[in-house]
Amino acid sequence: MERMNSTQLTEFILTGIPYPPKLRIFLFLFFLVIYILTQMGNLLIFLTVCIDSQLHARPMYIFLGVLSIMDMGTSSIIVPRLIMNFTPGIKPIPFGGCVAQLYFYHFLGSTQCFFYTLMAYDRYLAICRPLHYPVLMTSKVCFLMVAGAWVAGSIHGAIQATLTFCLPYCGPNQVDYFFCDIPAVLRLACADTTINELVTFVDIGVVVASCFSLILISYVHIIQAILRIRTADGRRRAFSTCGAHVTVVTIYYVPAAFIYLRPEANSPLDGAAALFPTTITPFLNPLIYTLRNKEVKLALKRMIGDRRAMSKN
Repeated sequence: MERMNSTQLTEFILTGIPYPPKLRIFLFLFFLVIYILTQMGNLLIFLTVCIDSQLHARPMYIFLGVLSIMDMGTSSIIVPRLIMNFTPGIKPIPFGGCVAQLYFYHFLGSTQCFFYTLMAYDRYLAICRPLHYPVLMTSKVCFLMVAGAWVAGSIHGAIQATLTFCLPYCGPNQVDYFFCDIPAVLRLACADTTINELVTFVDIGVVVASCFSLILISYVHIIQAILRIRTADGRRRAFSTCGAHVTVVTIYYVPAAFIYLRPEANSPLDGAAALFPTTITPFLNPLIYTLRNKEVKLALKRMIGDRRAMSKN
């Protein structure tokens, strides 16, 4: 752990999350089960959207299917390494592995922000401009939006990874976090990080603030349109189509803002907050979208019914 000014680090050690030693096995099994259920739940949503003809032709569910891929990716980047921390011994992560983890986390995280915004825009068009919806939200437009979100996310991730790892790292190599993220890694740099912290704050702040503002504006118009619906049943159905999206946006943006958009990003609560976008949200998304969305539940029933019919034949 000695600081060697002339030697570039080749690996980092992730300290993980603090826990009582007696809970080691419980936490190992807990996060392992969470990871398995996350992968299975999101894979089920993705397959349902792909297989069901009534879903994969609608932009709202195309976005949901792609969101499931991102949740599987985010969980796979973070949770296996987190689980390893509950096994005996020190398991360092290579320097290149740390770079890749940071890049893909911010790549998928920013892309997810863009997708939540696209999903809000889709709901705005469907509820506020239903007659123009088929013209404004065509398959081509939907594909371009999806591709644009992926490209913008990859650029954002590349900027953050490049800015973070262009600095020299000569020791110590202990990252006081459960994955390689910007605030924790920058504390180990052997150089002034003021500019990096400022650029990170502004860059992530612009992405989060602009996406959240567009979502908020969309829902202001959506609520106004829903309140103009005369029947209580019509208002209920309109609200139900937006409820799941509002829920996942809330549990995603609040922890992200707490971690990155504070002047002092070195709080013991950062690790607990980071568990939400990295572990809890990917696990909850399939549950939220299936329990609150009748069309997804019907599609799952149709898919299960078709499987049973094929097995009987």
